[in-house]
Amino acid sequence: MAAASFTDDDLRNAIERREVVPYFQPIVELRSGRLWGFEVLARWQHPQLGVVPPDQFIHTAETSGLIEPLFEAVVTQAFSSMPASFPDHLTLSINVAPVQMRDLSVANRILSLATQTGFPLRQLVVEITETALLDNLDMCLAIAQALKTRNIRLALDDFGTGYSSLRHLNLLPLDEIKIDQSFVRSMSEQRESHKIAASIVGLGHSMGLMTIAEGIEDKNHADMLCYLGCQLGQGWLYGRPAPASEVPAIITRAVLAPPAGSPRLAAAMATHLEASPALRLSQLQAIYDGAPVGLCLLDRDFRYLSHNKLFADLSTAPFGPRLGRTVEETAPIVFLQIEPYLRRALEGVATPNIEILGEKAWFSL
Repeated sequence: MAAASFTDDDLRNAIERREVVPYFQPIVELRSGRLWGFEVLARWQHPQLGVVPPDQFIHTAETSGLIEPLFEAVVTQAFSSMPASFPDHLTLSINVAPVQMRDLSVANRILSLATQTGFPLRQLVVEITETALLDNLDMCLAIAQALKTRNIRLALDDFGTGYSSLRHLNLLPLDEIKIDQSFVRSMSEQRESHKIAASIVGLGHSMGLMTIAEGIEDKNHADMLCYLGCQLGQGWLYGRPAPASEVPAIITRAVLAPPAGSPRLAAAMATHLEASPALRLSQLQAIYDGAPVGLCLLDRDFRYLSHNKLFADLSTAPFGPRLGRTVEETAPIVFLQIEPYLRRALEGVATPNIEILGEKAWFSL
């Protein structure tokens, strides 16, 4: 559709008539193809022009002072439209425009909208763009801290487009960084884009941040990103942005796309690409996923950071919800038996040749 020209009054009236609505794009765990959450994207359902994408009206909203009513209208509808059965392991990501990051009250408005609609803060991710950090780092930091105190996750969007620095990443209490789609879509053809994507993934791992790749259009992209160590992805491979009416059906699908990664691709990457830390990590990941025993990785609080498919198959808990939860939450009886050995491991003490019969499987330490 050709770009249309809209006046301030056109957009103001559209907001008041609730013509600007949320669409939801799936975010997927690359290794499994399972749903992780949704990103909320604004769409104008124009009575004559059909669905108008945001790049045709967001600039008007920002320059006319309409960004706040637009934001509140879309976010309120997004929160309210989530089904009562919205699984508690899924997340909902909303975008905050750079101009909004100049006012500390944006944090209170987000909290108020979530409270009014009953949307759980622990499932909310607020995305800020790199451009917002350029001249407003102190204000961005204050807003970020206000949101983090309420257990809201924070993501840095469009990472790699040139505005952020390591100082920004170090100062902001981020949980996620998103690889800009311009690098993802060109990484198969342009070596430099592939290097940038690998560097971002490696940086995310080193700082304990989740990495999400945008603009994944085919399985080749997903495979390459998975073997670089990227955890999550979104794009047309997993689903285009969909209206709220289609969200329940998306949630009920066990897998949105085939799991990323293949031994053939891993071998090709090992032959033709530099043996970077990210590549070595991806090769270890392939071994981890293909091991003939169930394996999992815990943090110091005994929360699941990752596990391979066999580990998931050996347990009664669903694959997705376990990640980020503790062993005690998912297997309380087993945890009572293995906790002493886990705590010894934290102190650097090995406990060889111990096997414990769990609820569904043997645990070996």
